[in-house]
Amino acid sequence: MQYTNDVEAVDALVKKYLLLKSEIAKVIVGQDEVVKNLLISIFCKGHCLLVGVPGLAKTLMVNTLSKALGLSYNRIQFTPDLMPSDIIGTEILDENRKFRFIKGPVFANIILADEINRTPPKTQSALLEAMQEKAVTVAGTNYRISEPFFVLATQNPIEQEGTYPLPEAQLDRFMFNIWLDYPSFEEEIQIVKATTTDKVANPEVVVTAEEILFFQNLIRKIPVPDNVFNYAVNLVTSTRPHTGKTGSWAREYLTWGAGPRASQYLILGAKCHAVLNGKYAPDIEDVKAVATSVLRHRIVRNYKAEAEGIKVEDIITHFLNLA
Repeated sequence: MQYTNDVEAVDALVKKYLLLKSEIAKVIVGQDEVVKNLLISIFCKGHCLLVGVPGLAKTLMVNTLSKALGLSYNRIQFTPDLMPSDIIGTEILDENRKFRFIKGPVFANIILADEINRTPPKTQSALLEAMQEKAVTVAGTNYRISEPFFVLATQNPIEQEGTYPLPEAQLDRFMFNIWLDYPSFEEEIQIVKATTTDKVANPEVVVTAEEILFFQNLIRKIPVPDNVFNYAVNLVTSTRPHTGKTGSWAREYLTWGAGPRASQYLILGAKCHAVLNGKYAPDIEDVKAVATSVLRHRIVRNYKAEAEGIKVEDIITHFLNLA
């Protein structure tokens, strides 16, 4: 891509974003905020945890996204008997009696880890290195995963029997925790009309892998005012119980607060949110726009909060009003 300056590159990203939304809307009805957050995380080199009941088109959404982005896509169905080698690959003895590595499904640009909490921690952790290092190690050999690389993990919030909740260390690897809600009545009418005929909508490729990598680097170059840095870090530190900046709500309702990675993702998310809304630098409103998705899985309520029916979102809203 040849752009004369960063302003021109930002304008190009906005155009590509609008085209992406248009192509995805050919298949996915509604869910505009979810699609926006997914695209923000991709342009920020982040991963997403998507939580929603069955039948809300989580798989279709990721598949459609990969087609519009022109990226390779693999779906891994997580089950109790899934092994790490089923994800990252394994070595086999070939006809020449030499070990050869057969790559697993993690070697793709977009990975759908479907119902990730249905598999034991040993298998869940097989994704950790890939998510953080963009590589896997097998028998002492390091294998790089081609970028862009994006993991979307899904969870079913209503069925917890026979599941293995993700540990906080692994949850922290996800940039966003996105909740999918039921469609509105009008949207569900459109969904039923579109999916009960023989017509199949196919999105066109809008962005190439090379362009995505360019835009990911562009987001990193967006300048951020000091007051936005201060707001983001102050918001995160206020969630930590038993520290100097903690408010009464954190001490009363939280067991654990967000770590420094939350501050990093708040700033990155705010940068991208600002750019996609036609701004050349983020402000505090951009931080607020991504705060719930960034903090939702990084703060842990205590028993009192659960007993009083105080949701994580209520606590985040309280901190947003205070910061």
